[in-house]
Amino acid sequence: MPKRGKRYRALVAKLDGTRAYSIDEAAALVKEIASAKFDETVEAHLRLGIDPRKTDQNVRGTVSLPHGTGRTVRVLAMTKGENVAAAEAAGADYVGGDEMIQRIIDGWLDFDAVVATPDMMAAIGSKLGRILGPRGLLPNPKSGTVGPNIAEIVRGLKAGRIEFRNDKTGVVHAPIGKASFDPNALAENFRALYGALEGAKPAAAKGVFIRSVYLTTTMGPSVKIAASA
Repeated sequence: MPKRGKRYRALVAKLDGTRAYSIDEAAALVKEIASAKFDETVEAHLRLGIDPRKTDQNVRGTVSLPHGTGRTVRVLAMTKGENVAAAEAAGADYVGGDEMIQRIIDGWLDFDAVVATPDMMAAIGSKLGRILGPRGLLPNPKSGTVGPNIAEIVRGLKAGRIEFRNDKTGVVHAPIGKASFDPNALAENFRALYGALEGAKPAAAKGVFIRSVYLTTTMGPSVKIAASA
C-alpha cells in the first residue's frame, strides 16, 4: 500500500473508522474533507452480493439524479433524417450518421456519451464496436442510450442521468455530484442511486444484496455508510 501524505492522514483523522455513518452525515463529511484545488467528484461505491462471473447476476441500469452530476456531458447523437433536428434541439453537442462513424474510425473521440436511434445500430455495431465497446461508449438499449425518441435520451443525459453497472469484483462505482454541492443534494442523489440499484436486483442474487457502501471524493478518504441508508 502506498504511503499516504500528511494532508491525507489529517483528513482520515476526521473520520471515526469504527462506525458507519448515515447518508446525511456522510454527505456533510465528504464535503468537509474535500480539500483539493479543484471541485472534486463525489462517488458512491457499493459492494453487491452477487457473483459477477454469472451473467444472470450482473447488474446494469440507469438512474436520473435529481440534482445532476455537476459535470458537463458532451453527447454525440447518431441518427439520421428528421431525428437530426430533434437531437440538435434537445442539446446534443454533435449529431450525425455515417459521417460521424467515419470521423470516429479516423480517430475522433471528443465526446463523453454516445446515443443512437435503432436504425443506426447495425452500422455502429459492425464498424465501431471495437472502438467504442472497450471505452464503455457503445450505445445499448439496456443503458438507455438507444431508442426511437432521441431527443428524450439526449435531454436525460444532459439533465444528469447516469448509467451504473457492476465491475468484475461485484462493485458499482457511480458519481453522485461534486464537492461543491449542498450536502442535501448529495444525499438525495445517493438515495436515487440506491433505490435504482435495489430495483435492479437480479432474481438469481440471493441473500443480502447491498453488502457495503462508501462515499469518497476524488482525492479524499472513503466514508463508510450504513448499508440501509
